[in-house]
Order: sequence, then C-alpha cells, then structure tokens
Amino acid sequence: MRNKDTVRRLLEHSRYEVLPTATIEEKIVASVPTDRQLTVTASPAKPLDETFALTERLSAHGYDVVPHIAARMVSGRSELEDIVARLTEAGVTSVFVPGGDANQAGNYPDALSLLEDLADLGNPFHHVGITGYPETHPTISDDLTIQSMWDKRKFATHVISNMTFDPKQVDGWVSRMRARGITLPVLLGVPGPVDRAKLLTMATKIGVGDSTKFLIKHKGTFARLYSGGFTCEKFIEACAKTAADPAMLVEGMHIFTFNQVAETEKWRADLLDQLN
Repeated sequence: MRNKDTVRRLLEHSRYEVLPTATIEEKIVASVPTDRQLTVTASPAKPLDETFALTERLSAHGYDVVPHIAARMVSGRSELEDIVARLTEAGVTSVFVPGGDANQAGNYPDALSLLEDLADLGNPFHHVGITGYPETHPTISDDLTIQSMWDKRKFATHVISNMTFDPKQVDGWVSRMRARGITLPVLLGVPGPVDRAKLLTMATKIGVGDSTKFLIKHKGTFARLYSGGFTCEKFIEACAKTAADPAMLVEGMHIFTFNQVAETEKWRADLLDQLN
C-alpha cells in the first residue's frame, strides 16, 4: 500500500458514528476500546433525548462521545441551554451541529442560527464540528452549501465531510475549500465495512446520490459490495496523497458504521496490523 504513514495516521485518528438504537450500547462496550471516539447521530425519527441519553451512558463507560445537536430539532434558546447543561454535566467537550433532516421544530432553521446561540452562551464546548459536502446534496444547492460553510467557519473547530465513495471528489473539494480560505481541519466521512444493501440504501438518503452512480460505473467496486460488504482501503489509499499534504489539514476519518461497530473495529485493527 502506498502512503502507508498517511493511511496509518488516518486509521489511528478515526471516530465511529453510531445510531441511538436499543442494542448499540451493548455492542460498543463489547467490541470498541474506550480510546475510540464515538459520535451519536440525531434522527428525525427519534427524539433528541435518545441521542443525549446514549451519549451519557457511553460517557459513563469512559468513551469520548460527540453528540449531534440537530438544529431543526431544538425548539429554541431555552432548550439549547438545557442541552448544554446536560451535556457538560456528562463531561461532553465536543459536539457536531448539522441542520438536520427534521422539519423545523422551533427557532432554528439551520445550523448557523444554533451555532450563533452557542457562541452567545460562551462557547461551552471545546470542539464544534460542522458538515461539509464533497458532492451535491439532493435538496440543497452547491452554492448554498459552500456559502453555509463559509458563514459557519468562525463558530466551528473542524469540518466533517458527508460520506462519499469517490476520492477525486474529496481531493477537489478539500482543495477548493482551502483555496477559498476555509482553514478548518477536516475529518473525511467514509463508510465502514457494512452490508452492501444497507450501504446503498443509506447513501441515497444522506446526500451522496452521485456516488451511487460512481459505484455503478465502477463495476469492480460494485462487485465488492455484492461479495460481502464495502471497506474503504482503496478509498483511503487514493485519498492519502491529498491527506499527506499538511496544507490540506486532513486530520482523520469519520467512519459511518451503521451500527456494525464490531466489524468496523476489527477491520480497522486488522488494517493497522497489516501496515505495521
């Protein structure tokens, strides 16, 4: 594998995204070491309380947990203050603030408006992540996603890219972001070793429709999905040249596990062993 040092760094600096389901806590405790940072999603199908309750439980197990605070699911400043108090009491120091896919519940139409209130509350979290889109979002124009990142940059500490399968998209996106003067470090959003049907279904829902076209065009990659799950070794290797450039500020990876945490951790550990 080329760029072994960069690939190793990306694997070592990776975190796992999980969904707040009834069984995920048990799965994590059984298979994921506490030195792995976890991020807990906010689903429009579930109340935010489920995200925060899982965050509290995982924090109590010794994990560094990053909850999603989906702006459109927060009713307003008063609820945000309660959320801040709850999370800081649990020892949370990092959050991720997307706009979210839910219908607007209160005063926050987008992530920026909530980020502004967080700043007004004294920036209670050391690390604040915002979303980046290497590919076209199905419901938001490219101009808006670019402008949004620029507007949010002063309230954030890093950017987490949406999931993509195309390393060329990543290279172009990161390069354009740096050319525009956005200097926040980046975590690359990549899929872990998940079942191919689940991966393709989820990909079309979270804004990577162009990547499903990419998979169809590249039959070898598509065949790998059919043979038992997608892993991102080739993707990481292809992105390593970009990530190796210090000016690109690619710090690590945000791995979408779709709750297959045992498989994801085994894959990561096995790949690190191969690199050593």
